[in-house]
Amino acid sequence: MSSTTLEPKPSRGGAHAGTARAGQLPGDGTSAGPGPSFPRVLNSEFIKFRTLLSTVILLGCTVLVVVGFGALSAWGTGQFSEQALNDPEAAAAFAAQGGDIAVGVPTSGIAFAQLILGSLGVLLMSSEFSTGMARSTFAAVPKRTPAFVAKLLVVMVTAFIVTAVSVYIAGLVSVPILDNYDLKLDLASSQSVKMLLINSAYVAAVAAIGMALGTLLRNSAGGIMTLVGLFFVAPIAFQLIPGDFFVQTRKYLPGNTVEPMTAVQHVPDTLEAWQAALVLGAWVVVPLVLAALVLKKRDV
Repeated sequence: MSSTTLEPKPSRGGAHAGTARAGQLPGDGTSAGPGPSFPRVLNSEFIKFRTLLSTVILLGCTVLVVVGFGALSAWGTGQFSEQALNDPEAAAAFAAQGGDIAVGVPTSGIAFAQLILGSLGVLLMSSEFSTGMARSTFAAVPKRTPAFVAKLLVVMVTAFIVTAVSVYIAGLVSVPILDNYDLKLDLASSQSVKMLLINSAYVAAVAAIGMALGTLLRNSAGGIMTLVGLFFVAPIAFQLIPGDFFVQTRKYLPGNTVEPMTAVQHVPDTLEAWQAALVLGAWVVVPLVLAALVLKKRDV
């Protein structure tokens, strides 16, 4: 009796048909390298972002602060306008404000919103290292850059939307308060829309700077304190220190770029609107590029 050896038939895909092709993962036809596709990374980062209790608390605080300061500013503006009727000095100060003074009421809480959402940007990245989650994140995404970009998109889009919604609600709350003082606020006017969009974009930029600081420093307290120093301490210090150098340099601080971009007319001794936009863009791009480069070179 003779034995017969059966040769296995070659598969259509060749010898490696049973394994994933080079540069692809099983079940993922969109990957161009090791790790999951970018949409999956983005979805993963969004899930992590929205399931953190600290995120919910900070976003809720942002809404409360912006709406609360909007209502308080509306009341203060109304009181100021009534005082101006009987006080010549107050009337002169009121007239010196220029333009429609009520249009800036809904955005009066932006200074605090930028601190909250900037801190959120810091925590989004620094917590990855303090909790050890970075090892799991970068084991799943070895290139690291997709995870970094995904986090950046999540925090910037969220900051923009939350700020815009908060400013609009603050406007709705402020309208009846201002009406009691015969002050009109048109939320549909071009200047109101401009204020809403530019301030929302500005806060999103601050959140991006915060994320860059969290990546570079890998420490929540250090990143938040650096953010506070840059946006709150430095402008005051540069204003108090005498000398033309500090007067001119103060214009280029990121916290002083939003006013020229939202002003109805150019304010003397400030940057032009397009110059302020370029300066703010540089403050965002440079730290983010440095953070991305450091992230790829450092160990987790």
